[in-house]
Amino acid sequence: MSESPVIGHYINGQLHNGDGERYSDVFNPALGSVQARVALASLKTVDEAVAAAKAAFPAWADQSSLRRARVMFKFKELLDRHHEELAQIICREHGKVLSDARGEVVRGIEIVEFACGAPSLLKSDFSDNIGGGIDNWNLRQPLGVCAGVTPFNFPVMVPLWMIPMALVTGNCFILKPSERDPSASLLMARLLKEAGLPDGVFNVVQGDKVAVDALLQHPDIEAVSFVGSTPIAEYIHQQGTAHGKRVQALGGAKNHMIVMPDADLEQAADALIGAAFGSAGERCMAISIAVVVGDVGQALIEKLLPRIDQLKVGNGMNADSDMGPLVTAVHKAKVEGYIAQGVKEGAKLIVDGRNFKVPGAEQGFFVGATLFDNVTPDMQIYKEEIFGPVLGIVHVPDFASAVELINAHEFGNGVSCFTSDGGVARAFARSIKVGMVGINVPIPVPMAWHSFGGWKRSLFGDHHAYGEEGLRFYSRYKSVMQRWPDSIAKGPEFSMPTAK
Repeated sequence: MSESPVIGHYINGQLHNGDGERYSDVFNPALGSVQARVALASLKTVDEAVAAAKAAFPAWADQSSLRRARVMFKFKELLDRHHEELAQIICREHGKVLSDARGEVVRGIEIVEFACGAPSLLKSDFSDNIGGGIDNWNLRQPLGVCAGVTPFNFPVMVPLWMIPMALVTGNCFILKPSERDPSASLLMARLLKEAGLPDGVFNVVQGDKVAVDALLQHPDIEAVSFVGSTPIAEYIHQQGTAHGKRVQALGGAKNHMIVMPDADLEQAADALIGAAFGSAGERCMAISIAVVVGDVGQALIEKLLPRIDQLKVGNGMNADSDMGPLVTAVHKAKVEGYIAQGVKEGAKLIVDGRNFKVPGAEQGFFVGATLFDNVTPDMQIYKEEIFGPVLGIVHVPDFASAVELINAHEFGNGVSCFTSDGGVARAFARSIKVGMVGINVPIPVPMAWHSFGGWKRSLFGDHHAYGEEGLRFYSRYKSVMQRWPDSIAKGPEFSMPTAK
């Protein structure tokens, strides 16, 4: 049996190595080598985690919002202290460059900062004497045991979209992180315990589809949050709701960026390079299609090519790298298959990132920056999310055609428009059927006090992630009406009550 270290679960405040369970390899993507094994939870392990959370729920739910917020304050302090350690874990297991990993940790910490305001955010409304001596107010109460299933591309940030929101609203939480980069979840669990979170309130089960299905079907799980690809998001929404759960499932994307003839092309080219090839394109908000309006296409390509040539691709731990590897060999082969398909379908391959080798890391899962021109809406590389460093260019005659093209796509996660015209910007923001919109901003990820989520087949469920939408998702609304005996008229009332 391999001597690789085992990454296990975290249940009821204790590490659990998954005795007798199945295991999966965890790779260093830059080197292409196995660095650890992760336990894949059995049904028994999931049951243990749910039981621990269920037992911890009554006492945690009964805590004041201030007490829960103070745990988050301490957690935030500890995350700041372990910022670099978390970033290095991300680099080793995911492959993204260190500067990008540091930024991911910061964006996750911002959600924790927002959650620290729970005493104010959870205040209710009160209406005095609505009539007949009756007062009316509302409460937001916790759901119970909640679960989150998170993707490989943001092993710190996306769990932190869920964990603080669920905990400050009084729920207990079970995290099922990606089995491809699971170590950050255990460090966050340790920091939560150090911050004063009671045992059982937060648990981690590592695993694959067996663990996900067990969480979706478990009768003691009240809500499930998910971020990942659209086929899985749709499956989780269907299965979760079929089993009576509240579900928030964020799916895939095919994000476009319109480049208008009046755009600053230097700025547009810089934006496209970063948004298409940052994190090797493994972002749900990555720009994968540039929609060029009019005759601006060739001029834009001429600005993109030298920038692509200057990209430094290598091990993410190296300070001078701009782009690292893809997460696994399987994903690398999938992305290279999309490039081959694009060539087969007739798109013009200007820069080919296949068979890319990094000196000293020849076994790493690298794909170089790839650029297609003359992409059309009927092509697979236009329709589907590639999740790799592949940028396609689509030509349209005018702004109206660009909007029509984007609105026709099945995904509606993120979109951007580069223009110097305020009228175009306003029309774009109002008419585009996409959940997150940028105007001269290539990756419009909302800040912590707003909320993240797409439209159409990029979101299944009624609530976006984090912010006030997150608080609503993780709590249940209750309206209370009250009056006291000395204000109650004698005798029964048979008519519909109305305000008096």
